[in-house]
Amino acid sequence: QVQLAESGGGLVQAGGSLRLSCAASGHIFSGHALGWFRQAPGKEREFVAAIRWSTINYADAVKGRFTISRDNENTVYLQMNSLKPEDTAVYYCAARWGVPTNTSEYDHWGQGTQVTVSS
Repeated sequence: QVQLAESGGGLVQAGGSLRLSCAASGHIFSGHALGWFRQAPGKEREFVAAIRWSTINYADAVKGRFTISRDNENTVYLQMNSLKPEDTAVYYCAARWGVPTNTSEYDHWGQGTQVTVSS
């Protein structure tokens, strides 16, 4: 089993930055893809970014503004710059064995962390 714990959310003004962290524990290995998803009020959960070894995927909406990184098997980060009000959502960390797909086919999910961007 894999457990995921997000941190780093908060309130920021438009144009500002935040850095989210996700600490993974349990049976987590470098072969697991770690990803970020988000869900805004009244909307479906959507893919943000994912990473596995040197393979990285981004949603078009965040390309050039967000950067995903992983410093070991257990920790993944999401550096979010030039934030917009439409980035407001609960951000979830997710893990799956295999490629860092942009679908919701992840087996393990964190509880989420709130990001609010004010205009």
